[in-house]
Amino acid sequence: MESSDRDLGGQFPGSGSSMTLFSDPQDHASHRVRMVLAEKGVSVEIVNVDPGEVREELAEINPYGSAPTLMDRELSLYQSRIIMEYLDERFPHPPLLPAYPVLRAKIRLLMHRIDRDWSPAVRLLSRGTAKKPILEKAAKDLRESIISTVPVVAEHDFFLSDEFTLVDCCVAPILWRLDALSISLPPRVKRLFHPYTNRVFQRDSFRISLTERELEMGI
Repeated sequence: MESSDRDLGGQFPGSGSSMTLFSDPQDHASHRVRMVLAEKGVSVEIVNVDPGEVREELAEINPYGSAPTLMDRELSLYQSRIIMEYLDERFPHPPLLPAYPVLRAKIRLLMHRIDRDWSPAVRLLSRGTAKKPILEKAAKDLRESIISTVPVVAEHDFFLSDEFTLVDCCVAPILWRLDALSISLPPRVKRLFHPYTNRVFQRDSFRISLTERELEMGI
Protein backbone atom coordinates (compact mmCIF):
# COMPACT_ATOMS: atom_id res chain seq x y z
CA MET A 1 0.00 0.00 0.00
CA GLU A 2 0.97 3.59 -0.48
CA SER A 3 2.38 5.47 2.46
CA SER A 4 1.34 8.94 3.51
CA ASP A 5 2.58 11.92 1.48
CA ARG A 6 4.67 13.24 4.35
CA ASP A 7 6.38 12.04 7.49
CA LEU A 8 3.75 12.46 10.21
CA GLY A 9 6.22 12.78 13.05
CA GLY A 10 6.49 9.08 13.89
CA GLN A 11 2.98 8.90 15.33
CA PHE A 12 1.56 6.94 12.43
CA PRO A 13 4.15 4.25 11.61
CA GLY A 14 2.84 1.74 9.08
CA SER A 15 5.29 -1.04 9.91
CA GLY A 16 3.67 -3.74 12.03
CA SER A 17 0.41 -1.81 12.38
CA SER A 18 -2.87 -3.76 12.32
CA MET A 19 -4.78 -0.57 11.52
CA THR A 20 -5.08 1.21 8.16
CA LEU A 21 -6.70 4.56 7.45
CA PHE A 22 -7.72 5.45 3.92
CA SER A 23 -7.47 9.22 4.07
CA ASP A 24 -8.10 12.14 1.73
CA PRO A 25 -5.03 14.35 2.29
CA GLN A 26 -6.97 17.58 1.89
CA ASP A 27 -10.48 16.86 3.20
CA HIS A 28 -11.41 18.05 6.67
CA ALA A 29 -13.27 14.82 7.58
CA SER A 30 -10.13 12.75 7.09
CA HIS A 31 -8.16 15.41 8.94
CA ARG A 32 -10.38 15.11 12.03
CA VAL A 33 -9.81 11.34 12.15
CA ARG A 34 -6.04 11.82 11.82
CA MET A 35 -6.22 14.25 14.74
CA VAL A 36 -7.88 11.63 16.94
CA LEU A 37 -5.31 9.01 15.95
CA ALA A 38 -2.49 11.43 16.76
CA GLU A 39 -4.10 12.44 20.06
CA LYS A 40 -4.26 8.75 21.03
CA GLY A 41 -0.76 7.96 19.70
CA VAL A 42 -2.14 5.07 17.64
CA SER A 43 0.10 3.19 15.22
CA VAL A 44 -1.61 3.23 11.82
CA GLU A 45 -0.79 2.99 8.14
CA ILE A 46 -2.06 6.00 6.20
CA VAL A 47 -3.13 5.35 2.61
CA ASN A 48 -3.84 8.57 0.73
CA VAL A 49 -6.91 8.59 -1.51
CA ASP A 50 -7.55 11.51 -3.84
CA PRO A 51 -11.17 12.53 -4.55
CA GLY A 52 -12.56 10.72 -7.55
CA GLU A 53 -9.92 8.02 -7.41
CA VAL A 54 -11.34 4.51 -7.52
CA ARG A 55 -9.31 2.15 -5.34
CA GLU A 56 -10.25 -1.49 -5.57
CA GLU A 57 -9.17 -2.33 -2.02
CA LEU A 58 -11.24 0.57 -0.65
CA ALA A 59 -14.36 -0.37 -2.62
CA GLU A 60 -14.13 -3.89 -1.19
CA ILE A 61 -14.47 -2.68 2.41
CA ASN A 62 -16.64 0.44 1.98
CA PRO A 63 -19.66 0.33 -0.34
CA TYR A 64 -19.33 4.10 -0.88
CA GLY A 65 -15.60 3.96 -1.64
CA SER A 66 -15.17 7.09 0.47
CA ALA A 67 -12.49 8.47 2.74
CA PRO A 68 -11.99 8.35 5.63
CA THR A 69 -12.29 4.60 6.01
CA LEU A 70 -10.63 2.76 8.88
CA MET A 71 -9.59 -0.89 8.80
CA ASP A 72 -8.89 -2.46 12.19
CA ARG A 73 -8.10 -6.11 11.55
CA GLU A 74 -11.41 -7.55 10.23
CA LEU A 75 -13.45 -4.46 11.07
CA SER A 76 -14.03 -1.72 8.48
CA LEU A 77 -15.57 1.61 9.48
CA TYR A 78 -16.55 4.66 7.47
CA GLN A 79 -18.17 8.00 8.30
CA SER A 80 -15.78 10.13 10.28
CA ARG A 81 -17.82 10.53 13.48
CA ILE A 82 -18.35 6.78 13.78
CA ILE A 83 -14.60 6.26 13.36
CA MET A 84 -13.78 8.96 15.91
CA GLU A 85 -16.07 7.55 18.60
CA TYR A 86 -14.83 4.02 17.92
CA LEU A 87 -11.23 5.15 18.39
CA ASP A 88 -12.13 6.95 21.61
CA GLU A 89 -13.67 3.76 23.00
CA ARG A 90 -10.99 1.45 21.59
CA PHE A 91 -8.16 3.60 23.00
CA PRO A 92 -9.65 5.21 26.14
CA HIS A 93 -6.61 7.30 27.12
CA PRO A 94 -6.68 10.21 26.84
CA PRO A 95 -10.50 10.34 26.82
CA LEU A 96 -11.95 12.66 24.18
CA LEU A 97 -15.53 12.57 25.43
CA PRO A 98 -16.42 13.63 28.99
CA ALA A 99 -17.80 11.15 31.50
CA TYR A 100 -20.63 13.52 32.46
CA PRO A 101 -23.67 12.50 30.32
CA VAL A 102 -25.11 16.01 29.88
CA LEU A 103 -21.86 17.49 28.60
CA ARG A 104 -21.27 14.42 26.45
CA ALA A 105 -24.71 14.92 24.86
CA LYS A 106 -24.03 18.64 24.27
CA ILE A 107 -20.75 17.81 22.55
CA ARG A 108 -22.45 15.25 20.31
CA LEU A 109 -25.14 17.80 19.42
CA LEU A 110 -22.50 20.35 18.44
CA MET A 111 -20.71 17.74 16.33
CA HIS A 112 -24.03 17.02 14.62
CA ARG A 113 -24.53 20.74 13.99
CA ILE A 114 -21.07 21.01 12.45
CA ASP A 115 -21.81 18.05 10.17
CA ARG A 116 -25.18 19.50 9.14
CA ASP A 117 -24.29 23.19 8.84
CA TRP A 118 -20.53 23.52 8.33
CA SER A 119 -19.33 20.42 6.53
CA PRO A 120 -21.52 20.67 3.39
CA ALA A 121 -20.48 24.31 2.92
CA VAL A 122 -16.80 23.45 3.37
CA ARG A 123 -17.00 20.68 0.77
CA LEU A 124 -18.93 22.89 -1.67
CA LEU A 125 -16.40 25.71 -1.33
CA SER A 126 -13.44 23.32 -1.54
CA ARG A 127 -14.64 21.91 -4.85
CA GLY A 128 -15.49 25.37 -6.22
CA THR A 129 -17.48 23.88 -9.10
CA ALA A 130 -20.95 25.20 -8.19
CA LYS A 131 -22.42 28.39 -9.62
CA LYS A 132 -21.27 31.65 -8.05
CA PRO A 133 -24.53 32.46 -6.17
CA ILE A 134 -24.49 28.99 -4.58
CA LEU A 135 -20.87 29.40 -3.49
CA GLU A 136 -21.54 32.88 -2.13
CA LYS A 137 -24.49 31.61 -0.08
CA ALA A 138 -22.44 28.69 1.25
CA ALA A 139 -19.65 31.07 2.31
CA LYS A 140 -22.12 33.45 3.96
CA ASP A 141 -23.90 30.67 5.84
CA LEU A 142 -20.64 29.11 7.04
CA ARG A 143 -19.25 32.47 8.15
CA GLU A 144 -22.42 33.33 10.10
CA SER A 145 -22.60 29.91 11.71
CA ILE A 146 -18.98 30.13 12.87
CA ILE A 147 -19.57 33.63 14.26
CA SER A 148 -22.58 32.32 16.22
CA THR A 149 -20.26 30.02 18.21
CA VAL A 150 -18.26 32.91 19.70
CA PRO A 151 -20.01 32.60 23.12
CA VAL A 152 -19.04 28.91 23.22
CA VAL A 153 -15.38 29.73 22.52
CA ALA A 154 -15.23 32.64 24.95
CA GLU A 155 -16.52 30.63 27.91
CA HIS A 156 -13.97 27.76 27.97
CA ASP A 157 -10.46 26.83 26.85
CA PHE A 158 -12.00 24.56 24.21
CA PHE A 159 -15.44 24.13 22.64
CA LEU A 160 -17.95 23.59 25.48
CA SER A 161 -15.24 22.36 27.84
CA ASP A 162 -11.92 23.18 29.45
CA GLU A 163 -10.68 19.82 28.15
CA PHE A 164 -9.87 18.97 24.53
CA THR A 165 -12.62 16.74 23.08
CA LEU A 166 -13.85 15.20 19.83
CA VAL A 167 -15.72 18.38 18.93
CA ASP A 168 -12.39 20.24 18.79
CA CYS A 169 -11.18 17.61 16.32
CA CYS A 170 -14.18 18.59 14.16
CA VAL A 171 -13.81 22.35 14.55
CA ALA A 172 -10.04 22.81 14.18
CA PRO A 173 -9.65 21.40 10.62
CA ILE A 174 -12.41 23.73 9.39
CA LEU A 175 -10.99 26.84 11.08
CA TRP A 176 -7.57 25.94 9.62
CA ARG A 177 -9.10 26.04 6.12
CA LEU A 178 -10.88 29.41 6.31
CA ASP A 179 -8.25 31.37 4.39
CA ALA A 180 -8.08 28.67 1.72
CA LEU A 181 -11.89 28.93 1.43
CA SER A 182 -11.65 32.75 1.15
CA ILE A 183 -13.70 33.24 4.31
CA SER A 184 -12.72 36.19 6.47
CA LEU A 185 -14.09 36.65 9.97
CA PRO A 186 -14.66 40.13 11.41
CA PRO A 187 -11.64 41.48 13.34
CA ARG A 188 -13.50 41.31 16.66
CA VAL A 189 -14.39 37.67 16.06
CA LYS A 190 -10.82 36.84 15.02
CA ARG A 191 -9.55 38.32 18.29
CA LEU A 192 -12.00 36.22 20.29
CA PHE A 193 -11.09 33.06 18.38
CA HIS A 194 -7.34 33.66 18.50
CA PRO A 195 -6.65 32.15 21.96
CA TYR A 196 -8.60 29.05 20.95
CA THR A 197 -7.01 28.59 17.52
CA ASN A 198 -3.55 29.26 18.92
CA ARG A 199 -4.14 26.69 21.68
CA VAL A 200 -5.41 24.00 19.27
CA PHE A 201 -3.06 24.62 16.34
CA GLN A 202 -0.05 24.34 18.66
CA ARG A 203 -1.09 20.90 19.93
CA ASP A 204 1.24 18.11 18.88
CA SER A 205 -1.70 16.09 17.59
CA PHE A 206 -2.78 18.89 15.26
CA ARG A 207 0.69 19.52 13.87
CA ILE A 208 1.36 15.79 13.42
CA SER A 209 -1.96 15.26 11.65
CA LEU A 210 -1.30 17.81 8.89
CA THR A 211 -0.50 16.60 5.38
CA GLU A 212 1.64 18.60 2.96
CA ARG A 213 -1.49 19.84 1.20
CA GLU A 214 -3.05 20.92 4.49
CA LEU A 215 0.11 22.74 5.54
CA GLU A 216 -0.35 24.96 2.49
CA MET A 217 -3.86 25.90 3.67
CA GLY A 218 -2.68 27.14 7.06
CA ILE A 219 -3.71 30.46 8.47
